[in-house]
Amino acid sequence: MRVSIYAVGRLKAGPERELAARYLNRFSKTGAACGLTFSRVVELPESRAANADTRKSDEYDALARQLPADALIIALDERGKAIDSNAFARMLQDWSDAGRRDLVIVIGGADGLDRQLTERADAVLCFGKLTWPHQIVRILLAEQLYRVSTILTGHPYHRS
Repeated sequence: MRVSIYAVGRLKAGPERELAARYLNRFSKTGAACGLTFSRVVELPESRAANADTRKSDEYDALARQLPADALIIALDERGKAIDSNAFARMLQDWSDAGRRDLVIVIGGADGLDRQLTERADAVLCFGKLTWPHQIVRILLAEQLYRVSTILTGHPYHRS
């Protein structure tokens, strides 16, 4: 299954981008052994609308135009379900085993994700109840994708 990250906002050059890239590189090297391949990161511009609801709607429209038609979608949202790394690995493995071709994981902008996207998503997850800047969420997600591949291949990186 091809895994892509779609993010509202751009991750600027610097240590955050380098760390996210390091984990995504590790994932791309280890994921194939368990049927997961890293596809790409798609960065979409943040809306400049005057209010949060309009910004979220604009960003949803931009995302909706880019999302592959038959892709599974995981929306990262502070109101989502918190699961552990093993459950995340099982979720991705089950979808891959079911023959699903594409998975898109969406990171919203500063205002979060529009309800249309969270309702359309196959899963809505959070990285805890704290609010995280999108740069850190990108790093956390990249690390978790690498961790998933190590769990599924029995690599000692993950110790639970």
